[in-house]
Amino acid sequence: MGGARIIQYRNKPASAELQLKQAQTLAQICKQHQVCFIINDDPQLAKKVNANGVHVGKDDGLIADARKILGADAIIGVSCYNQLENARQAQADGADYIALGRFFLSQTKPDAVQASLKLLAQVQHVIDLPIVVIGGISRDNAGQLIEHGADAIAVIYDLFHNKHIIKQAAQEFQLLFDK
Repeated sequence: MGGARIIQYRNKPASAELQLKQAQTLAQICKQHQVCFIINDDPQLAKKVNANGVHVGKDDGLIADARKILGADAIIGVSCYNQLENARQAQADGADYIALGRFFLSQTKPDAVQASLKLLAQVQHVIDLPIVVIGGISRDNAGQLIEHGADAIAVIYDLFHNKHIIKQAAQEFQLLFDK
């Protein structure tokens, strides 16, 4: 899998039937490769495919509700956007990790709120959870996020825009954490 340790399934425009089929396939592949599998926004789908957990945003329900559906051992991540207070609340509510961003211009969510390196450093000092950073992350800019406290990076465009080098790109991202 090129070094990816966590894969998140996200396909909002797909039908429920297609989402289930795709998520089942990805869950099997991730299990074969011992990679953590997270579903975006949908605890029920995560339960159906026996995913390791779910990632929720501000409109996707409460952490407690996801925990009831998925159980105590599930991984639950929360989008905190560009708000330190959201990160504090997510930690208090029992999140397993938080996500901050967007840090750079994003192909996937061009209108998402901007987060700063200063915020990342602040959150890293006051939150005792892993921090995932999102938004426009590339091999050229990921290093500065890691230096400011990111524990993980979420990447779509720079990983998949050239289908011939996906594995190479994933390995290059992984090497940034080994520095």
